Amino acid sequence: MASIYGDFIKVSIFGQSHSEAIGVSIHNLPAGFEIDMEKLQSFLNRRAPGRSKYTTSRREEDIPEFISGLVGNRTCGAPLTAIIRNTNIISKDYDVIKDVPRPGHADYSAHIKYGGYEDYRGGGHFSGRLTAPLCIAGGIFIQILEEQKIEINSKILEIGGNAKEPYLEIERAMNDGDSVGGIVQCGIKGLRAGIGSPIFDGVENKISQAVFGIPGIKGIEFGEGFAIAKLKGSESKDEYYYEDGEIKTKTNNNGGILGGISNGMDIVFKVAVKPTPSISKEQDSISYSKGENTVLSVKGRHDPCIVPRILPCVEAAAAMAIFDLLMGECNVR
Repeated sequence: MASIYGDFIKVSIFGQSHSEAIGVSIHNLPAGFEIDMEKLQSFLNRRAPGRSKYTTSRREEDIPEFISGLVGNRTCGAPLTAIIRNTNIISKDYDVIKDVPRPGHADYSAHIKYGGYEDYRGGGHFSGRLTAPLCIAGGIFIQILEEQKIEINSKILEIGGNAKEPYLEIERAMNDGDSVGGIVQCGIKGLRAGIGSPIFDGVENKISQAVFGIPGIKGIEFGEGFAIAKLKGSESKDEYYYEDGEIKTKTNNNGGILGGISNGMDIVFKVAVKPTPSISKEQDSISYSKGENTVLSVKGRHDPCIVPRILPCVEAAAAMAIFDLLMGECNVR
């Protein structure tokens, strides 16, 4: 199992949902950057559990402990490693999962791959809990990118198909013992033209790889995405014009990327987030030990919808991808 991202930076995420700690190591960070710890903690709090009625009741403070890579709050050139302690765990809630996999989770596929030795408690290394260290790394990258006038923001487009009152769908699902998914949009402003490469190392490729590292993401599209297939060529192309000496496009149907390379317009992409598989409704499953069909009622504390908490995770993944691309340009030029 290798949970490592990056060509020019290396981000390694480690730990399990119910292990003593989870964490991240970042290699090749530039030395001398001062991390705003208060700002980083505020970013992590957006993802942290137990902060509203719409999230799991498992509450973790999610305060990172930096054990290497910093002198004071400045990067020193050494690999940066940070951990977050897991303090509010109830592993017994998952005893049944050892024998009966939860539909929609990675329980069965992990059981087969790792021969029954996987950590099934809380989803183990497959848990959304592992997005906390992703947000440590992403939160740092966001601060570095902001110094270069690059901004990353995300928003909820819809939850359960409801764009006008998205949180109403969460309440309905909660009352029904069910869960709900949604769609999130992310935008990147200030990335200059000429970043990225064709074929396998394009901006879309790098962002997609990072974003699919977030559990629960089932789709991604850039610009108009699948809707562009319904347009004619005369409608879908982004025509150029000059404004105050700068080259811009009249539309942004391609999401700021052409040929895998940024064109100076905003990078825009959307992601589809699936409903949380852990619900209180009874579900059909199987028993490994008995070799027969059975019914599972999932216990434990779970989000009725992960869309609100996934916003900083998407921003973190996007920042990681853009920072790696920019590091690559520095090595090339």
